[in-house]
Amino acid sequence: MIQVQGIKKSFGSLEVLKGIDLDIEQGKVVSIVGPSGAGKTTLLQIMGTLDKPDCGSVIIDGVDVMKLSDAKRSVFRNKHMGFVFQFHQLLPEFTALENVMMPALIGGTSKREARKRAEELLAFMGLSDRASHKPNELSGGEKQRVAVARALVNKPDVVFADEPSGSLDTHNKEELHRLFFDLRDQMGQTFVIVTHDEQLADLADQKICMRDGLIVTS
Repeated sequence: MIQVQGIKKSFGSLEVLKGIDLDIEQGKVVSIVGPSGAGKTTLLQIMGTLDKPDCGSVIIDGVDVMKLSDAKRSVFRNKHMGFVFQFHQLLPEFTALENVMMPALIGGTSKREARKRAEELLAFMGLSDRASHKPNELSGGEKQRVAVARALVNKPDVVFADEPSGSLDTHNKEELHRLFFDLRDQMGQTFVIVTHDEQLADLADQKICMRDGLIVTS
């Protein structure tokens, strides 16, 4: 599903990625681990088309996304990818339902269809009774589940997550991790997750260990 070939990336004189080759299968939970500075987040951002490599290719479902124009890459990202970050990044002025609907509306889905899909996802997350609440009225765990629903609203091929449970307490962290695997089992969802959480990393279908800009085991 995702083929990463010969990815290199430098920031000035600092070589962050030194030649990454990687294959990710559909319907798998994949964890990326390693010490700070290993290049994990940079690799995730490049796979998610949020950054460009100095050289190499990222092929998703047969499309070399680095060869797309900026505009076409943005459309591809909205349609085929979802994102979950350490801090939910929900828009504070909108309700949970409206936040989940947002990527669908941006992608051109009708308001009626976007609302239906968002309501279904919030129900799956056990958050139907929180749909009309704004982020400041939600717990940390609820905010992250809303963020996951938002990432899923366009039925993406892959969800990229960067330390998604890093700001959560133990209970909410375990609930979020369980949710990822439920989504894999019930929806066939693919997840690529950068994490420092060894429990989550070890549960993943594929564990990729990075050090000094290279993959050392996968």
